[in-house]
Amino acid sequence: MTQGSSHALHRVVVIVDENSNPFELSCATEVFGLRRTSELGRELYDFTLCAPEPRTLMRDGLFTLSGVAGLEAADTADTLIVPNRPDAHVPRRPAVLDAVRRAHARGARLVGFCSGAFTLAEAGVLDGRRATAHWRWSDSFRARFPAVRLEPDVLFVDDGEILTAAGSAAALDLGLHLVRRDHGAEAAAAVSRRLVFAVHRDGGQRQFIEQPLPAARDTSLGPLLDWARERLGTPLTVTGMAAQAAVSPATLHRRFRAQLGTTPLAWLTAERVVLACRLMERGEPAIESVARASGLGTAANLRAQLRRRTGLTPSAYRERFGPSAPSEPGEVDEPSEASEVDEPSASPA
Repeated sequence: MTQGSSHALHRVVVIVDENSNPFELSCATEVFGLRRTSELGRELYDFTLCAPEPRTLMRDGLFTLSGVAGLEAADTADTLIVPNRPDAHVPRRPAVLDAVRRAHARGARLVGFCSGAFTLAEAGVLDGRRATAHWRWSDSFRARFPAVRLEPDVLFVDDGEILTAAGSAAALDLGLHLVRRDHGAEAAAAVSRRLVFAVHRDGGQRQFIEQPLPAARDTSLGPLLDWARERLGTPLTVTGMAAQAAVSPATLHRRFRAQLGTTPLAWLTAERVVLACRLMERGEPAIESVARASGLGTAANLRAQLRRRTGLTPSAYRERFGPSAPSEPGEVDEPSEASEVDEPSASPA
């Protein structure tokens, strides 16, 4: 259900089960339980916790949770966040799995944080689909659920109506991604500022897998990324970024791969798409102006990149997230074949 309309708020329900991890529960509460604030001017979601029992013993018996709704609340969810537990090998309760299956059957969006992927897989809703889980459990997950297409090197996977996050902190990455998907880049940025957490972390789990320490630590990319973000509308190139960092293009590629798990070109394009989204949300009606100001260059490239990353055309994005404004006369949102390539001015070395 689209927010900002006259309809009821999109309802997010979290199932809390025995031995659930309170960190991911807190992440969901902070992202989706946000009440009306001066920054947003509105509530984004109707948020509810539910549990199979009146009292739920949380992870390692640290405390007991009570006073939440019964499991029947899961049947009213537009988005259902399933239980995650550190004892991933322990079977989930049949009542919880049945609630997940019912939600899936009626078309609710399903979300699994960290070991929540095990819950979704055990319910049978992930067969043949893409998913991720914490890298420590990759082998165990593959052995138990060979029909699931596990992607172990990413922070989260968006497979349409089923989404999974890799680890505990990746719950925030996925949560902010859902806010951006539901409400746009401006709302996601507002929530991220309140959390003091990056609205988009580049790279994937490979950054966090235990590896031998290098003899000398690479210089942080932070200053270069800040420099580039201030110049997204200019003709940046990988060669120019390497010169700013006082390294060769090849070294810059290695640092991006090691620190962010991506390439300079992919990072630059993603940042430009986020900027383009924010410009459209703020009311810029001309797609060519958005393309130029964001550094994507042409309307065709903007259309292609926006559809690739959000699934929406520019006019559909403005209609969903921007202020009321007519589409540009003669605008055609279908990308041409030539526009499917990334911006040529930032080609890798």
